[in-house]
Amino acid sequence: MAKVIMVQGTMSGVGKSFLVAGLCRIFKQDGLRVAPFKSQNMALNSYITEDGLEMGRAQVMQAEAAGIKPDVCMNPILLKPTDSVGSQVIVNGEVIGNMKAREYFEYKTKLIPDIKKAFKRLESMADVIVIEGAGSPAEINLKDNDIVNMGMAEIVDAPVLLVADIDRGGVFAQLLGTVMLLEDSERDRIKGLIINKFRGDKTILDPGITMIEERSGISVTGVLPYMDVRLEDEDSLSDRFDNKTRGVIDIVVVRFPRISNFTDFNVFEQIDGVSIRYVTKPDDLEGADMVILPGSKNTIGDLKWMRENGIESMVKKMSENVPVFGICGGYQMLGNSISDPDSIECGGSIKGLGLLDIDTVLQKEKTRTQKRGHINSLEGIFSDVSGLEYEGYEIHVGETTVSSDKKDDEVVELGNVYGTYIHGIFDQKVIASAIVDALAKKKNVSIDKNAIMDYSSYKEQEYDRMADILREHLNMGEIYAMLREAKIE
Repeated sequence: MAKVIMVQGTMSGVGKSFLVAGLCRIFKQDGLRVAPFKSQNMALNSYITEDGLEMGRAQVMQAEAAGIKPDVCMNPILLKPTDSVGSQVIVNGEVIGNMKAREYFEYKTKLIPDIKKAFKRLESMADVIVIEGAGSPAEINLKDNDIVNMGMAEIVDAPVLLVADIDRGGVFAQLLGTVMLLEDSERDRIKGLIINKFRGDKTILDPGITMIEERSGISVTGVLPYMDVRLEDEDSLSDRFDNKTRGVIDIVVVRFPRISNFTDFNVFEQIDGVSIRYVTKPDDLEGADMVILPGSKNTIGDLKWMRENGIESMVKKMSENVPVFGICGGYQMLGNSISDPDSIECGGSIKGLGLLDIDTVLQKEKTRTQKRGHINSLEGIFSDVSGLEYEGYEIHVGETTVSSDKKDDEVVELGNVYGTYIHGIFDQKVIASAIVDALAKKKNVSIDKNAIMDYSSYKEQEYDRMADILREHLNMGEIYAMLREAKIE
């Protein structure tokens, strides 16, 4: 049976996902078979496995750090918000339906057998399993029937590392307040406290660390510096959305209210001179060298949002001279129409931007498949992308009808406008390089393409760098001492 350790946080966005990934890489480097696990994830960034099942991308990132293929048993429950009060519920990679928050709250304990079965299967693959919690274990309104924090820790008898984010302020109150709100049995599970995202001289924290260790009876296992690692993070709290700096090549992504899979564009962040900006206002698009419409969990709703705030008209105007690229939901928006006869989203039909000669009908069945091949022949600014090898995946509800001469093309184009269903299409070095090179030539500027890496190689470099930082600032001796046998009840 695998040894287990769990990472919980004082709130969302404290760095749990990165810490789990870093620990996975450390255990891998130390010669152990390691795997990540999160019983329930809420995110709009998702991935399709080789067997066509859907899981959260955070666990995909952690699996990459562990050096293993992503498997849906690493994330048996995925919630994808559809609006402010409901989510699509995905269990073992398959959609079981949409539920309102109250409905799911009452239903979720029925999924405990699925959680246990997934964890048991994962045990056969690993010597160590690093489990990630969600939000905070002290969210009193969610503690009944918890299946993702202390409830999960109890199911597998896991020791817990509690992480807090000092960058937001009040780190000692975060830690001590969380500990104090737990039951005695839950408090006993916490074996180490971690302060994350610290900038400055660590000795300044010593009085606070001493006090919190005395009052909680739990040692501080590490003080981690603010790490500028460019890996995948949770969608709702990503600091990527805050970037306002324009590079020599400026690529803007329209930040829909229900944006999904913005990981498609992370590859460009490693290229010196290239900026990725996420925008919500028409004026922010001005001067951009390329506009991207990303994926969306509610395509019709986000299209209405874009129409109402003036971004649609700005995109249409810019498309006369600036390349516009739509992916998945963004691709559907670029067409003539989107229809929803079965009320998969909000029902009815809506006119698209009319920039591509396509029409989409939303359907109950979700397309889930990995894709690889060579990009079809393209014209216009991205003609050099023609024939290049790609690898990615499709995940969408909707059947799109394309004009007859383009129906078999992976990328559909019309003038300066391009669209595809393939997530991850930019990840290959040759494709990212060709895109940036075309934009640079159009602008008559120079970009150092020799520095561009395949995104997979770049991520490997970042995982190793993160592991080095964690080894320096964590007491790994204490963490290894915390590992103990899992006991599935």
